Amino acid sequence: MLSYFIRRILYLVPILIGIALITFLLFRVVGGDPVDRVAGRYATEEQKEELRVQLGFDRPLWPQPGRLLAGDLDGFARNQLFGHFASTFTFRFGRSEQYRRSISEMIRSGAGPSLSLTVPAFIIGLFLQITIAMLCAFRRNSRFDRTVVVLSVLGISVPYLALIIFGQAYLAGRWGLFPIYGYPERFGFSVVRYVALPVLLGVAAGLGAGVRFYRTVILDETRADYVRTARAKGVGEGGVMFGHVLKNALIPIITQVVVVIPFLFLGSLLLERFFSIPGLGFMLVDAVAGADWPVINALTFVGAVIYLGALLVTDLLYALVDPRVTLK
Repeated sequence: MLSYFIRRILYLVPILIGIALITFLLFRVVGGDPVDRVAGRYATEEQKEELRVQLGFDRPLWPQPGRLLAGDLDGFARNQLFGHFASTFTFRFGRSEQYRRSISEMIRSGAGPSLSLTVPAFIIGLFLQITIAMLCAFRRNSRFDRTVVVLSVLGISVPYLALIIFGQAYLAGRWGLFPIYGYPERFGFSVVRYVALPVLLGVAAGLGAGVRFYRTVILDETRADYVRTARAKGVGEGGVMFGHVLKNALIPIITQVVVVIPFLFLGSLLLERFFSIPGLGFMLVDAVAGADWPVINALTFVGAVIYLGALLVTDLLYALVDPRVTLK
């Protein structure tokens, strides 16, 4: 397993290099001169030139092979592409062009609000989805099962934005059960009051699709030969469902869960925007609107690292929950 882990880590390096290169091409080459975005419409040429030197955009865009052949390694490395790779892979993302703040500091300050919203919604939603799916599989083809299936399809059909508008208009606005928007300045127990409605809406938005998926997975397992064998041995229905079916359904459950993990850190774009939660999702939307390329690059790279790390953890969990899976 150790050799597999090391090999997978080495495989991730070219993928991350490719991601960093694509973001560089999109925002430094295709996206035009970043100095024009930072300086503003009314900046003079002298101000733009001074800003260009300050931000390092006066250096060549690409490595110059002539300097390498001449033995000038420092001159060969002093270009925007190498500088981008060096800052990205050392997680020194520089400063925001829009707010002139350290991006690392912005990520640290935004991670707390994002996690306070996404982690409760993820845990509560996953628990409800699997529990309801187990009950449907336990009482399959019953009135309860058919009702849940119909409600799940209706839940999938309701747009996410419509849920948010309904929550703010009625649950918060008309009935006054929650604050309409906002977030406390200090992280503490008061956060619960502000994230309760977004968490509720996040759970409701994912409940229909999650129940349908896990119900299908669990029902597929109930048709397996080992389930019939367990029932023939006299194992009760509860023991079959929780002792055998749920255990063997863990691989698709793990796969589904891992896909969501990067978004726990990056937050929910719509919920954070509509409820004015200063998380990383809000930051990303703001950066895209303001063409703040360093922030977009930082969040893209951090999200890619988390996602690739989650895929690696998934493979390791496969081997732990299923003895048939071997990692070589």
